[in-house]
Amino acid sequence: MTDQLETLFADLLASQDIASASLPPVHLWNPQLSGCMDMIIDREGRWIHEGGEIKRPAMVKLFASILVLEEGDYFLVTPVEKWRIQVEVAPLFVIAAERQTRDGFQAIKLTTRTGDVVIVDREHPISMQVFPGSADPLPLVLVRRNLQALLSRNLFYEIVDWAAEASDSESQFLSISSMGENFILGSV
Repeated sequence: MTDQLETLFADLLASQDIASASLPPVHLWNPQLSGCMDMIIDREGRWIHEGGEIKRPAMVKLFASILVLEEGDYFLVTPVEKWRIQVEVAPLFVIAAERQTRDGFQAIKLTTRTGDVVIVDREHPISMQVFPGSADPLPLVLVRRNLQALLSRNLFYEIVDWAAEASDSESQFLSISSMGENFILGSV
């Protein structure tokens, strides 16, 4: 399978300029399933192939760019191949957060381990989701297409520090504002 991974990487590099800011048109590709690859994206966004972490950042970034989620399963897709992989929580992992002001609004800028940059807004919401094996809901942000990123614990606590207490008729909660939208982070 390691040869398969190297071949897939080489084919992708030959067909794509990875320095380009645009993502491949994976939504247009619909090859038949090639099989299951012994690859897992762990909770912290590390890509593990056949038990070893992929250390080449260019390879990880390229694979992340061809990742799709279909009916609950994750796949690496090219125009001619489709490989099922496993994802523990979310396929992307947020490693940096910054508060900015844009158009008169507070803007929360998030950066993933694979270089995706997103401003939290209506199209890129932060949400708290429950996962099996986790005692508490986990903070995720929608990055692109239907792919989410898990916020690192330290960054989540930093964002909680930026949050404000709010309430409705039934409860009190922490809320963060970004681009004029409010996102609930949890109960007070």
